[in-house]
Amino acid sequence: MNDVIVVASGKGGTGKSTVCVGLAAALVKQNRKVLLIDCDCGMRGIDLMLDVEQEILFDCSDVVCGNCKPRDAVYRSRNLQELFLMAAPFDTDNEISPSVFRQMVNELKSEYDYVIIDSPAGIGSGFATAAAPADRAVIVTNAEPTSIRGAIKIRNRLRSLEINDIRLVVNRFDRKQFEQNACYEDIDEVVDVVGVRLIAFIPYDGRLSAMLQNGCAGLNWSPAVTVFDCMAKRIEGKRVPLAFTG
Repeated sequence: MNDVIVVASGKGGTGKSTVCVGLAAALVKQNRKVLLIDCDCGMRGIDLMLDVEQEILFDCSDVVCGNCKPRDAVYRSRNLQELFLMAAPFDTDNEISPSVFRQMVNELKSEYDYVIIDSPAGIGSGFATAAAPADRAVIVTNAEPTSIRGAIKIRNRLRSLEINDIRLVVNRFDRKQFEQNACYEDIDEVVDVVGVRLIAFIPYDGRLSAMLQNGCAGLNWSPAVTVFDCMAKRIEGKRVPLAFTG
């Protein structure tokens, strides 16, 4: 299988990293072995979500600099035995070139069913690096105009990189707020504006955020987790309907 998926967003604050962890945890529940790579240089956070921050000795920049082998920079999640992480560097000066990153991912991917790459928000150099080894992409957006404008930019950039297998996640959806904003008639209009096929529609769920901020990925149940389980099945090509619990 060895699928490499980049998860991207046009602006910060969409919950992209939460989607990465939620999808990875759901795929592990499907008996898949998953490597998460955090590419958000200077802003890394997935190590906290997986409760491995105290274990990180090497990050992806150490691999590039020759301080360690790629496998030495991979850490197992505390709560999900088949979920692994390669952390981003704390220093934004340690950004990795697309060609070097592609080579590193190609060396590692044969050991996993899925490699999920958490891209930095926007379409800068960090995004180009994160997308370089990807077979397909997931765009994360919120149902509001500035976020959707960013999603359209990401879609166009992905297609320019010849990544055409793209799916959309509408995240942190609050129906009451959506109706009050009255920017779009319904979610179908949001999907039509972005122009990417919807794969998941995730409700705002404060419990999920609290779980992840406390390093509890994979331990507890919340309404959004049900949606991630459905999303994982759809990533695997299974014909299941969209789930939404909000």
